[in-house]
Amino acid sequence: FPVTIRQVNPYTDRLNYCSAPMNNIGYCKAVERLLGVTIPPKAMAMRIILAELSRVIDHIIAVGTDGVDLGALTAFFHLFTYRERVYTLFEKLCGARLTVSMTRIGGMAQDTPDGWIQDVQDFCKEMRAGIDEISSMLLGNKIFIKRTQGVAPVKAADAIAWGYTGPMLRASGVGLDLRKTSPYYGYDGLEFDVPVGTNGDIYDRYLVRIEEMRQSIRIIEQVCRNFPDGDYTIRDKGIVLPEKKDVYGNIEGLMNHFMLVIKGLRPPAGEVYDATEVANGELGFYLVSDGSANPYRLKVRPPCFAVYQSFPTVVKGWMIADAIATVASMNLIAGELDR
Repeated sequence: FPVTIRQVNPYTDRLNYCSAPMNNIGYCKAVERLLGVTIPPKAMAMRIILAELSRVIDHIIAVGTDGVDLGALTAFFHLFTYRERVYTLFEKLCGARLTVSMTRIGGMAQDTPDGWIQDVQDFCKEMRAGIDEISSMLLGNKIFIKRTQGVAPVKAADAIAWGYTGPMLRASGVGLDLRKTSPYYGYDGLEFDVPVGTNGDIYDRYLVRIEEMRQSIRIIEQVCRNFPDGDYTIRDKGIVLPEKKDVYGNIEGLMNHFMLVIKGLRPPAGEVYDATEVANGELGFYLVSDGSANPYRLKVRPPCFAVYQSFPTVVKGWMIADAIATVASMNLIAGELDR
């Protein structure tokens, strides 16, 4: 049987599995745009927190494992302590750690448990200190600097021509960030900076990612301080499944669940392209609906695919060891390369 629009959601986890919630958010946002619905403020706040936590742990992968590729093993183990802390937050929120599928079309799967927002704030304090510590361990290391500074630079014009987005593009001096240029979920009301590099080399890519971690913590703390009340999802019976207590507790809820599962979510016929700023750049979904429960066409625009095409040219003329350092700095995730 063909996959329905609702059933696509868990598959998006597998794109960039290092920051899976961001993929769920991007897909649901595209479907919601096609449906013409606006999610509640609480759902927006939850999505921002999940997205920025995911950005932090994705950059932890980039900085930590790339350090391993250059021989710096200690930084990897140190940083993964913080990544595990975020996984624990995910687990407390929804029961899953890696591929969470917490976001739903119309909002979120469930509300935050008691004390979760405070747990997030506690983590932010720890992570802020951790970022400073890792900066001194790597960015001030003489060997690390020699292996990265001035190595395999990419000019701004070349980065644009190859379709770079995210930290790779910003490291080359282009300050494009969809959270600023096309703000969504209230990002335009939050205070944060977009770090931009100057040389476009491996060193700048690390600098940008480490500073982005600081800015993500800054964003999370602002949202937590002003976390909204209200519902975590819209209550449209043609879009959102009823809660389990209603499914098992009354005939209306049971029938609503039955009809929505059997008939499926049916957006109006049309097409939409919607993009979000994920950890590695612009994640876009082009969705075409013919009015049925199945997507007529769904095309994903992942950031890593555009970056990887440049690799043979970027490393040309450098040492083989520099090629290892370069591919590490690109933070390529295979889930986005298998087309």
